[in-house]
Amino acid sequence: MTRSERGPISRPALSRCIRVSAEEFAERYWGYEPLLSTADDLAAGFDDLFSAAAVDELVTRRGVRTPFIRMAQEGSVLAASAYTASGGFGAEIADQVSSDKVLAEFAGGATIVLQGLHRLWPPIIDFTRELIDDIGHPAQVNAYVTPPSSQGFDPHYDTHDVFVLQISGEKHWRIHAPVLVDPLRTQPWDQHRAAVARAATHEPVIDVVLRPGDAVYLPRGWIHSATALGATSVHLTVGMSAYTRADIVDALLEQVADNAALRASLPLGLDLRDPEALTPIVEQTVQALIETLQQTDASRPAAMLSSRFDAATRAEPVAPLATLEALATLDASTPVRWRGSLSVRIATADDRVRIVARTKTLSLPIEAEQAVRRLATGDVVTSGELPGLDAESAVVVVRRLLREGFVVAPA
Repeated sequence: MTRSERGPISRPALSRCIRVSAEEFAERYWGYEPLLSTADDLAAGFDDLFSAAAVDELVTRRGVRTPFIRMAQEGSVLAASAYTASGGFGAEIADQVSSDKVLAEFAGGATIVLQGLHRLWPPIIDFTRELIDDIGHPAQVNAYVTPPSSQGFDPHYDTHDVFVLQISGEKHWRIHAPVLVDPLRTQPWDQHRAAVARAATHEPVIDVVLRPGDAVYLPRGWIHSATALGATSVHLTVGMSAYTRADIVDALLEQVADNAALRASLPLGLDLRDPEALTPIVEQTVQALIETLQQTDASRPAAMLSSRFDAATRAEPVAPLATLEALATLDASTPVRWRGSLSVRIATADDRVRIVARTKTLSLPIEAEQAVRRLATGDVVTSGELPGLDAESAVVVVRRLLREGFVVAPA
């Protein structure tokens, strides 16, 4: 079983970004059309995630380096040297953010882009992990900080879905229908630059000023541009890299190696420039491919996609110092819970229960199976509450799981 054995989830991170139910969003909007949700529609704003003060802190006190920061003006990305410098004695790294240079460029109309906030800023780290649990696709978060009356980027589309969460200030958004529906990562907008520019001159599908607490969902391919109004605008862009049917095709095509006919060499002396010479070979190849795919099941695509997902996402962080302290004082009354967003499979064989994660496998005596499955529900429990084990054995099992990073001690 993947992720954990918690069963259905309430999608709390997703729900705070949309004005409709998660079910309606999945059926009507996800991958199909934009959704505007105003602060009046949503239960709460996004002040707990980010703020203008957070921008200043990251620029002035955190030693942020490229590519976690970049700047852009009038559609062009500035050279890193325009806003970075050495950190000085003890931190002589040349590409650290320079607050002086950032001020100069920002005052001149350049947009600050803080990238990878799902790895830098604690509230966004937790939010992103929870959102990934909700949507089942990898996600990342960037912040765009635009000075008054400035536009950071020309009209363009993204090859991933996004949520735009307005943090402070106001920004005028114009959203147009795609010129290429559901573009893949290999089909970026600059391959269709002229068509995108033409589409951006037409009547927009959405023409709105986003204010603090507003949110908009954009499926990949939808053309958009935004201009800050009378004050500095800060918004978060949550990029969601949706897996596609093309990804399943990639996994299925890996099975060509199982068919001897598809592994065979082409004829000696074949003129590869002659379509007529290739025609019968192409027909035979298509038939062999069809026969191979008709014999397949979902196991290989599932294995490939789950492996990619695990590599692209992160479980809840573990705190090394706090974990060692918890291990030192662990007893039957110590509360623990399964590590959040940890993708595992629990299986039994040869009188052992195995917990299989991406980077490690832990094998325990079969007597621990009930306890492991109880922990995997995600509830906070104590060792003394675990089924199938006496108190001493339960503490031993929890200690091992805590030491290996499968469970955590709540703060």
